[in-house]
Amino acid sequence: MLQPATAAPGTIEVLPQPYLLFLGDVVEPAYAKTAFGLRDWAGERCVGEFACTGAGVSTGLPYLSPEQARAEGARSMVIGVANPGGRIPPAWLPALRQALEAGLDLIGGMHARLEAIDALRRAADRLGRRLIDVRQPPPGIQVANGRKRDGRRLLTVGTDCAVGKKYTALALVREGRRLGVDADFRATGQTGILIAGQGIPLDAVVADFAAGAAEMLSPDAGAEHWDVIEGQGSLVHPAYAGVSLALLHGSQPDVIVVCHQAGRDTVLGHPGYPLPGIEETIELNLRLGRRTNPRIRCAGVSLNTAKLDAAQAERLIAAESERLGCPVADPMRGGEAFRRLAQACLR
Repeated sequence: MLQPATAAPGTIEVLPQPYLLFLGDVVEPAYAKTAFGLRDWAGERCVGEFACTGAGVSTGLPYLSPEQARAEGARSMVIGVANPGGRIPPAWLPALRQALEAGLDLIGGMHARLEAIDALRRAADRLGRRLIDVRQPPPGIQVANGRKRDGRRLLTVGTDCAVGKKYTALALVREGRRLGVDADFRATGQTGILIAGQGIPLDAVVADFAAGAAEMLSPDAGAEHWDVIEGQGSLVHPAYAGVSLALLHGSQPDVIVVCHQAGRDTVLGHPGYPLPGIEETIELNLRLGRRTNPRIRCAGVSLNTAKLDAAQAERLIAAESERLGCPVADPMRGGEAFRRLAQACLR
């Protein structure tokens, strides 16, 4: 488990734990990234998983009904899905009501608000249960001013969505602290907020204020302090490039790490769009990032090798590091390659 960050704007209320993770009816693992993130970074707070008929994804945790989960000590069910548009389909409502009836609160990180669904609101009121939406920006966000802030910042960027930006940021903070670096994780999405207990959901902020929210997320700090900021989307994503650019400008990163999934060739959910190359992604982020931090640099590449075996991953990481001339590592595999990446980042 990653220890909490020092205080920053955007802290959410203390959430009822442990969790039951709800997987809806998803069949694409990338759309269950909230559930996987909680399993991997807050596993001690997760008792099991629950899903609708037809779901094709599992976290590997015990499959429990809401009633069984409540008997095991769960206090809430978290929607572990981040689907396109952040929808809560009607087909999920019976399972969500079942959780309320079993005595669990509901936690959602979707664009769709639990409180806005009449059937859930009525059931929660009747049963004395809570509906908690964490994708709520804090009040008082200002338009970005572009002022250079004290302290040091790292932003994870990507060739696409769901390639490992959050995992990379969390792993870099953990390794940095092990190396004696003063570092905090700054969450910008619902999963990161659930893990860290604070943050700002950048994609829920009105567009004109998104860069200002990024400034607010990583305020002035000590000269040797690092804020490691969770990236969102991709600068070339046909739907989400806007939030990526606002986060890049508002974060004013001193360092970027480019994240990519080995074997992915097209944009997730947009098969007509090929992914950019890693070199193109580095160049574009540096060029646009210089607008608010002329000294921005790329420290290396985080390569998601989840679909490769250990030997294949080791060969690819070594080959890409030689080809690109920088540290390349998979943060989930760790090892010496990841230590080199962390040292290149947080120096």
